[in-house]
Amino acid sequence: MHGTVTLAGVPELIRRLTELNEVGIALSQEKDIDRLLETILIAAKQITRADGGTLYRRHATDKDTLHFEIIRTDSLGIAMGGTTGVKIPFAPIALRDAGGRENTSMVAAYAVLKDRTVNIADAYREEGFDFSGTKAFDTRTGYHSQSFLTVPMKNHEGEIIGVLQLINAKDPVTGAIVAFSETDERLAASLASQAAVALTNRLLMLQLEDLFESFIKLINEAIDDKSAYTGGHCHRVPVLTMLLAEAAHQTQTGPLAPWQMSDKDRYELKIAGLLHDCGKVTTPVHVVDKATKLQTIHDRIEQVDTRFEVIKRDAEIARLRTQDEPAYRARLQEIEADREFLRACNIGVEAMSTADRERVHDISCKYRWTNPGGREVDFLTTDEIENLTIPAGTLTPAERRVINHHIEVTIKMLEALPWPRDLKNVPEYAGGHHERMDGKGYPRGLTRDQMSVQARIMGIADIFEALTARDRPYKKGKTLTESLQILGQMKLNGHVDPDLFDIFVRERVYLRYAQQFMDPAQIDAVDVSRIPGYTGA
Repeated sequence: MHGTVTLAGVPELIRRLTELNEVGIALSQEKDIDRLLETILIAAKQITRADGGTLYRRHATDKDTLHFEIIRTDSLGIAMGGTTGVKIPFAPIALRDAGGRENTSMVAAYAVLKDRTVNIADAYREEGFDFSGTKAFDTRTGYHSQSFLTVPMKNHEGEIIGVLQLINAKDPVTGAIVAFSETDERLAASLASQAAVALTNRLLMLQLEDLFESFIKLINEAIDDKSAYTGGHCHRVPVLTMLLAEAAHQTQTGPLAPWQMSDKDRYELKIAGLLHDCGKVTTPVHVVDKATKLQTIHDRIEQVDTRFEVIKRDAEIARLRTQDEPAYRARLQEIEADREFLRACNIGVEAMSTADRERVHDISCKYRWTNPGGREVDFLTTDEIENLTIPAGTLTPAERRVINHHIEVTIKMLEALPWPRDLKNVPEYAGGHHERMDGKGYPRGLTRDQMSVQARIMGIADIFEALTARDRPYKKGKTLTESLQILGQMKLNGHVDPDLFDIFVRERVYLRYAQQFMDPAQIDAVDVSRIPGYTGA
């Protein structure tokens, strides 16, 4: 009988059941959606000995349509969809027409709407279904579509998420086209069930990953929006991190030649890059945005300007009393010179000279003025002197500690999360980008040997992004040459990883980054022979 399994057929059935079991294991391990769908269809064809097949999907956002995902026909050499890169030219199948009536004339749609497996021995003799498209295909190609087995794919919640359609079962002995057997039906139904669960699980994982990354991006957008001067930093550093990581992965010479990344490693590093500054959510805005040395909520240089006006008024009063015009003019000139000097000091520089710092103290003592309380005081307050004599940048040591504290907060936040095994290194990667190879970094003073390659990669990415960034409040973005010279000096000083620095320069990672994010005016011609510390190819 058609569906009966004789004793002679037992070994063959066991073989097919073994195949089904092996396919189930393979489906549970596959992470890529396209390869997963291909595995499903190819396995179904193999188990049922079908010459061809199609896998349709119902997308979560369009459940009234069946979309062609994978098509295979061995005898015609047809392979479309999935990893082939060949686009499927057929229009999706609507489950209902414009009036809402069910499309039961199409076999695949019928299987979904009625939640039923459809086994057709001969499409040319079957009544009740529209096979006009199939017959037109046969006419064009010389193919003969005869037997069909159409199985709905239901997930663990009983929802139909797709359809598995197999065409032209082959007799294992003669190779003739025959009808699909009851055993074929049961095996295909079992495979379709396993496939639906595997696909649903993978889609759920992708949705969770997307949700997770979207949440991370939301945090980063909040950090970047918090400061108009650092907007984009949380986006650019991960990109540069991955560019350098891929260059290190591909290098075949030097100490890092054995270092490799799997797809899991890449994803883990990507997440770490996205979260490397999450602790900045706690950093006060007035410190992050401190564009000048005297800036707090506002730039206090305006208060200093007001005092100079008071001093000028006093000079004018003295002139009226003494009628000494030359002395008055000289005094005004001196006042204006000192005012312009303090205004210049208020702008952060990379290195303020000792002489300029001493002159700030001298100016404070040179002028006396009567404050609103009626007391005669020094021209500058202690806090103003401290800020105006900041040796580099615009931050005082206390403010620098506030900024640096963000990495401690980052580590604390990340170490508090229950990371899955594949992401367990995220806190170490993200928390190490301010460490130095010589152990003089922060917050933990780690040395090179105590850090992963990934953390060292992020350290270079963070520094180079900061050097070239055009949105910092205290400086302009540096050119490629200027940035690489500074980074090279950092290599010599034990700040950054020497092997990664050489890869960064040799593989021109800096240029690939520049073409994406830097102003054309910053992208100058780099002479690598003049970069400090670069050892060449």
